[in-house]
Amino acid sequence: MSEPTPPRRFIPIQHLHKGDGKIHPRSISGHFQNWRWIFVWLTQILFYGLPWLPWNGRQAVLFDLETRRFYLFDLVLWPQDTIYLAILLVLSALALFLFTAVAGRLWCGYACPQTVYTSIFLWMEKLFEGERQQRIKLDAAPWSARKLRIKAGKQAAWLVFALWTGLSFVGYFTPIRELTRELGSLAMGPSELFWVLFYAGLTYGNAGFLREKMCTLICPYARFQSVMFDRDTLIITYDEERGDPRGSRPKKADPKAQGLGDCVDCGICVQVCPTGIDIRNGLQVECIGCAACIDACDQVMDKMSYPRGLIRYSTENALKEHLGKDEILRRARRPRTLVYTAIFLVITGATAWSLTHRPAVRVDVIRDRASMSREAEDGSIENVFRLQFINASERPRNYHIAVTGLPGIRLVGPADIALPSAGTGDITLSVRAESSASGSRPIQFLIQDRDDPLVKVEEKAKFWMP
Repeated sequence: MSEPTPPRRFIPIQHLHKGDGKIHPRSISGHFQNWRWIFVWLTQILFYGLPWLPWNGRQAVLFDLETRRFYLFDLVLWPQDTIYLAILLVLSALALFLFTAVAGRLWCGYACPQTVYTSIFLWMEKLFEGERQQRIKLDAAPWSARKLRIKAGKQAAWLVFALWTGLSFVGYFTPIRELTRELGSLAMGPSELFWVLFYAGLTYGNAGFLREKMCTLICPYARFQSVMFDRDTLIITYDEERGDPRGSRPKKADPKAQGLGDCVDCGICVQVCPTGIDIRNGLQVECIGCAACIDACDQVMDKMSYPRGLIRYSTENALKEHLGKDEILRRARRPRTLVYTAIFLVITGATAWSLTHRPAVRVDVIRDRASMSREAEDGSIENVFRLQFINASERPRNYHIAVTGLPGIRLVGPADIALPSAGTGDITLSVRAESSASGSRPIQFLIQDRDDPLVKVEEKAKFWMP
């Protein structure tokens, strides 16, 4: 009987950064860093650009809390559509489970807002204070006019960027053009001002000061990632078999003759790490999967004329069994990931179908409870109903109302209603039917667009006989 697989073990963080504990990541370029910056640009173009995109005479994406309408391009959602928000949260969780099971913390390393804004703030810090060694020396130096000028310039740039971020965030809930006009005339309301400053403060504090502490101490994701990983999950790994024993050596020296592995123990992989860990110590909860250490190590391997990949994306099983890329990809299609993918696709497909087949009008039928029923002057039985309408489309509509379900059933009074674009309305209707046995009887209200016969809705109700 084979021994059970030992539980996954995450090595505690082991910082090599000393002094005041502040981490000064070294700048690095390379394949994976290019991808990180591509995602920075994509996410920020979307975040800052969407509020300014016009659509049907309004903002393309607007969560209008005042009118309780959410606009997503051609889609208009109401509070009754909160089921779609719940579905979105479920899909987000499934996507996170799937990506993590396949390739570790891709979200953290490339698209998490904390990672993105920290990268932007570090870029601004580099513009003002220079590269890593210059920043370390500046922090260690006593205060002077030069240091004050540099630090003040950096803080001012951070604050301006944070305020613009806060304004853009609030612009998803209050029309951005209206918001900027209010800002320019100093007439912004207290609610909008509070949320602009609140979100700006979060951006400024998290990306400017907390930085890696958000990932290592506050964010819960790192703590439960061990449940989502397995030994075929693609993670950033150090090839200990190839790299150890570590040690420096001349460029042209034969490492095998000196009893050394390929790792020259330069420490650059630690210097570029935004969370300050040494990936050579194994899988650690603080690793956000940004791959900066891969780009750094590959550059060192190129200089030493060694093969790349001493630090690389791989799996524990691949390292242990010396698997190739094809086998790693094949094992990515395992039952766990296939189940996640199937559930994700089914829910996504069902949601898309539901959204595309949403009726253009929603109707709630409410009985007048003040009088369940009464006998009319012609001997028929009369019930009163109130119909509440929501126009889910962005065009005015005129609806005709009819009723069926009982002998001689008919409407008394006007049976038409006009609804404004993406608006609401209600109408009170008297419904009469021939007297029959007491109790409730099922009836149907038929609502049809006078200009588009294909747009119609049927709502059930109960007609009460005394």
